[in-house]
Amino acid sequence: MTTPKPLFNIVLIEPEIPPNTGNVARLCAATGACLHLVGKLGFSIDDRQLKRAGLDYWDKVKLWQWQSLEQLQTAHPEGRFWYLSTKVARNCYEQGIYQPGDFLVFGKETAGLPAELLAANQERCLTIPMPGQVRSLNLSNAVAVVLYEALRQTGQLHD
Repeated sequence: MTTPKPLFNIVLIEPEIPPNTGNVARLCAATGACLHLVGKLGFSIDDRQLKRAGLDYWDKVKLWQWQSLEQLQTAHPEGRFWYLSTKVARNCYEQGIYQPGDFLVFGKETAGLPAELLAANQERCLTIPMPGQVRSLNLSNAVAVVLYEALRQTGQLHD
């Protein structure tokens, strides 16, 4: 009997748009990742749009809610946290050396992660290059890009 593969952890700090969070929840169900919602949400967890975006997969989502990022980090003192932001000029997400169990942290749709958080964790800040003419990707798309790279690096895309 084999033991289950360790999970990745997706952290959304103060997400604002229900369909984005619902899409991320569905992604987590599909990949076995845990979803951590942190801080004040821009919607009710019972929101119809949130539920609709996650379809009928909500019972397969490992969902945690935290009052603050500090609370989450205290509960997981050995956790490795990666901070994804458009405000990071270097360190492409592909340069992260991911390990099962890592926490991939994304900020809210309108503001991203706080500058203080990024400044305090520069060695763990990553970005997704965007050679086009947009400021950022949709949150759920950004999560998918980075999560699938982490799964690829750790050999978890193949059963």
